[in-house]
Amino acid sequence: MAEGGEREELLSPSPVSPAKRLCSWPSPQAHHSRGSPGAASGGVGGVGGSCLAPGARPHLQPESLLDCAAKTVAEKWAYERVEERFERIPEPVQRRIVYWSFPRNEREICMYSSFQYRGGPGAAAAGGAAGALPAEEGPPPPPGAAAPTSSAPGAAVAGASPGLGTAAGAAGSGGEALPFRRGIRLLDSGSVENVLQVGFHLSGTVTEPATTSEPAVTYKVAISFDRCKITSVTCGCGNKDIFYCAHVVALSLYRIRKPEQVKLRLPISETLFQMNRDQLQKFIQYLITAHHTEVLPTAQKLADEILSSNSEINQVNGAPDPTAGASIDDENCWHLDEEQVKEQVKLFLSQGGYYGSGKQLNSMFAKVREMLRMRDSNGARMLTLITEQFMADPRLTLWRQQGTSMTDKCRQLWDELGALWVCIILNPHCKLEEKSCWLQQLQRWSDLDVCPLEDGNYGHELPNITNALPQNASHSPDSLSRPRRTVFTRAIEGRELHWQDSHLQRIISSDIYTAPACQQESERLLFNSQGQPLWLEHVPTACARVDALRSHGYPKEALRLTVAIINTLRLQQQRQLEIYKHQKKELLQRGTTTITNLEGWVGHPLDPIGCLFLTLTEACRLNDDGYLEVSDMNESRPPVYQHVPMATGCPNSHESYLSLALEVALMGMGQQRVMPEGLYAQDKVCRNEEQLLSRLQELQLDDELVQTLQKQCILLLEGGPFSGLGEVIHRESVPMHTFAKYLFSALLPHDPDLSYKLALRAMRLPVLESSTSTGDTSHPHHMVSVVPSRYPRWFTLGHLESQQCELASTMLTAAKGDTLRLRTILEAIQKHIHSSSLIFKLAQDAFKIATPTDSSTDSTLLNVALELGLQVMRMTLSTLNWRRREMVRWLVTCATEVGVRALVSILQSWYTLFTPTEATSIVAATAVSHTTILRLSLDYPQREELASCARTLALQCAMKDPQSCALSALTLCEKDHIAFEAAYQIAIDAATGGMTHSQLFTIARYMELRGYPLRAFKLASLAMSHLNLAYNQDTHPAINDVLWACALSHSLGKNELAALIPLVVKSVHCATVLSDILRRCTVTAPGLAGIPGRRSSGKLMSTDKAPLRQLLDATINAYINTTHSRLTHISPRHYGEFIEFLSKARETFLLPQDGHLQFAQFIDNLKQIYKGKKKLMLLVRERFG
Repeated sequence: MAEGGEREELLSPSPVSPAKRLCSWPSPQAHHSRGSPGAASGGVGGVGGSCLAPGARPHLQPESLLDCAAKTVAEKWAYERVEERFERIPEPVQRRIVYWSFPRNEREICMYSSFQYRGGPGAAAAGGAAGALPAEEGPPPPPGAAAPTSSAPGAAVAGASPGLGTAAGAAGSGGEALPFRRGIRLLDSGSVENVLQVGFHLSGTVTEPATTSEPAVTYKVAISFDRCKITSVTCGCGNKDIFYCAHVVALSLYRIRKPEQVKLRLPISETLFQMNRDQLQKFIQYLITAHHTEVLPTAQKLADEILSSNSEINQVNGAPDPTAGASIDDENCWHLDEEQVKEQVKLFLSQGGYYGSGKQLNSMFAKVREMLRMRDSNGARMLTLITEQFMADPRLTLWRQQGTSMTDKCRQLWDELGALWVCIILNPHCKLEEKSCWLQQLQRWSDLDVCPLEDGNYGHELPNITNALPQNASHSPDSLSRPRRTVFTRAIEGRELHWQDSHLQRIISSDIYTAPACQQESERLLFNSQGQPLWLEHVPTACARVDALRSHGYPKEALRLTVAIINTLRLQQQRQLEIYKHQKKELLQRGTTTITNLEGWVGHPLDPIGCLFLTLTEACRLNDDGYLEVSDMNESRPPVYQHVPMATGCPNSHESYLSLALEVALMGMGQQRVMPEGLYAQDKVCRNEEQLLSRLQELQLDDELVQTLQKQCILLLEGGPFSGLGEVIHRESVPMHTFAKYLFSALLPHDPDLSYKLALRAMRLPVLESSTSTGDTSHPHHMVSVVPSRYPRWFTLGHLESQQCELASTMLTAAKGDTLRLRTILEAIQKHIHSSSLIFKLAQDAFKIATPTDSSTDSTLLNVALELGLQVMRMTLSTLNWRRREMVRWLVTCATEVGVRALVSILQSWYTLFTPTEATSIVAATAVSHTTILRLSLDYPQREELASCARTLALQCAMKDPQSCALSALTLCEKDHIAFEAAYQIAIDAATGGMTHSQLFTIARYMELRGYPLRAFKLASLAMSHLNLAYNQDTHPAINDVLWACALSHSLGKNELAALIPLVVKSVHCATVLSDILRRCTVTAPGLAGIPGRRSSGKLMSTDKAPLRQLLDATINAYINTTHSRLTHISPRHYGEFIEFLSKARETFLLPQDGHLQFAQFIDNLKQIYKGKKKLMLLVRERFG
């Protein structure tokens, strides 16, 4: 009792709680007339305590008048109101009212014990708590009126409800941990016992079965309820969550499924009143004895107060009864643990989108929508709690201070929050005071500095080009005013919207509402030519009304308004087409248009097109009505739709809601609209379009839908400036590539000509194109690249260009084998795609499709791939591209696949496609390679033709860039003497110019390898004259070339060596390199290369005679200079290395006859000059004396 008392006190906002309203007692005479004393504790045949009425009825037997009345009273009236209204209430009537006051629908229990329950189109509105609005009962009530009810007899009891638990099992293993599923298992396993209903209070025990690690545990559960709603719950498990625990679920389902097994008693105050004084004293004393440790202090305190005539308790008539139901003034709503809602939202926000927190918050938003759909007042209450935590998010202040943007995931959550508030403000059955209270709260949130702006971080910088919800005649789209628009602004702007318009009421109340026979002038605008009603309102605003109806459990009304909106859009489309036909000639001559749709429907904060589409498709779903949609399920069943004929007053209409859904989606996505400003707004346009297309792809296109698709595509192509696929569009209109890709794929099997026409029209990307004649950037024709327009406005341009590429690739794949179509597609690609990387990707795609591994090559598509590759080469020839080498190699491969003529062509026109280096090292080398000859099975004339073209190319490249191409030219020309000589002469001529020593050494080595040692020597001599090797460059990469050149000259003979040594002495100043050359020249005799006409003397050369004497002197001088240079900045850790260097120097000094004296003098000079370096000089003395 203490536990239950604490719980009720926690949930009670006022001193008098719904479960403990004051119950006064009448006079004994009045009470006696209400029934015999024994009736309260028993019944007919000893079963009177059960909930089942005496004599159970067969299933088809109609309900008694008593039950019909009791059900309605139990749902609508507080029990206190019944007591006040009627002086005498017979006990059987009391029992039936108490019996029917418990919730009757498992759907509601499921809603409060799992993240999302999803039923069919009408399932969510069919709950017993509020009832559904039948189609024939008229429009939604005006604000302040009560919602109508509809409860089928017998449907709320056990006969229909158990199916939900069975159907919920289809949710799969992902939902097994949900409290609702666990509660069903506990109920089915017989874990619920000791169930007792005392008035409006249900209690029982639920036992959790033992596991391998835990023993069985029994929990006491108590539930208070009123007017078919659970108003408070208490469970011994101490559950801390938004949702009811499994034990509360089990007890609730037990009461719904097995009412005949529940003992029922009237409120305890009724039972107490039947007792005399002795019975009351005995009752109290036994109660205190049974629970003396818990209630004795409270009992004594109450006794003292009652005995005191001046106590507060004696000033009140009656006493509280926790089982007597709620007071008239108490709010009638389901129990919702507000603190847990706050804590959960705060936790999810603190996780910043990680650990699935974004998914959890979206599930909470879905729960709000579900509550709204069930007409549950907790929907707005829960959204208020969520919004308070969102506004208290510390990251808002941080982002504002740092000037950084919020994350995309967080931004999307805020968008959904704003859309939900619009939905709540437009609630068709809310009271005026409720709406006023919500609006005040929204205004307070909106006025805060940290409140996020509607258009992301750019909202405060944008002109207000978006129409507000209430149409304002004075509003100008061109206005320069930039009001601050927050995520709540649209909801606040909905304050002026109402549902009292008579035309609107007739639209949503009847399927057969048509134009009257005799129309007044003002009524003609309200209907189309077929007499169907129109709803002339700002489209997003009208769609917001649809969303409000749909979200608040009025699916039929939402459907009717949707049809009226679509009829209005159709009429607008027809009128726009007529306007364009009159202006077509002028617009085509100008080649430009001014944007007409300042507000795009795709990417709009209210998602008008998505709302209409969902409303229509939900009416056509074939999926089972009842199942749990679990947030962590791995798989979800795709929806299945059927055609449902449109309910209309026009007898000639044969349309279905499914075809209407397709039509409105096509109209919305085909609308020409200006690209919004800001990264988030632009990203939202792309994301919303992809969401709509994913829903469209769920539709199975049959003949009726294909006809709708064809008709709408033709209208879009002919729609002029009002259509994104019209002939003339604004430079900054949103591209249609993604949309056109869907249309192309969907239409292709049914109408290829239309599909290609539409896709080719959609290929354009005007923001990157302008007129070459006038420079007017609004002209979509005569297109050239306009690079500055990319930034900073179009943040998603990269994504849009990739979608353009995807559309082109899709067309190329489909047109395989069709020469005419492929040529048309190729022209469109070359005209409209401005990214070399994307064109290269298209070329690769075309190549893969044209050369499948399991079938023959498609030559037409292969030529398209080659054409695209050639365009890429031209586009990237003068610009830097890190993939350029890959592109060149791929082009040669593609040309090889096409054939020898393609190879000859690229060799002959190389200067427009390749750099000289690419042409010689990659293109020509690959074209004349053995692999290519085998691949193409070339005959001798073809090989010669290729080789001749390659030689011509090589010589041209060598002339243009000898530094990079001379060696490649020599290689390509080596089989043709004349060409080879010409290439060699080019290299010689360039050697005195800009060629480096490394390039010349490389060519020289090649010449020696090909058997031209004298030519190699000449080139090596030229290379040596370009070289300069400093004293400390003993690891220079050219050292090997120098040693090779000296070895070459030595092998050619004394004369060549004598010619090279002066060049070496002039260019090389590194002592160790010179000494190495000197040593190599003295090891063997010169002239051993075997040059014809020359004889070797066979004698070793002396260092005392020319030419080695000059080299020796240079080497000794180099050692002396290097020694002084090293000693200038030497440190003690390098002393040992320096002594080894002097040892090498001594070897060179000792080569001439007077070398000992020179070296000794050299050492003495060092000692004199560097005598300050005592430690170093001591080491020198120890080694050299």
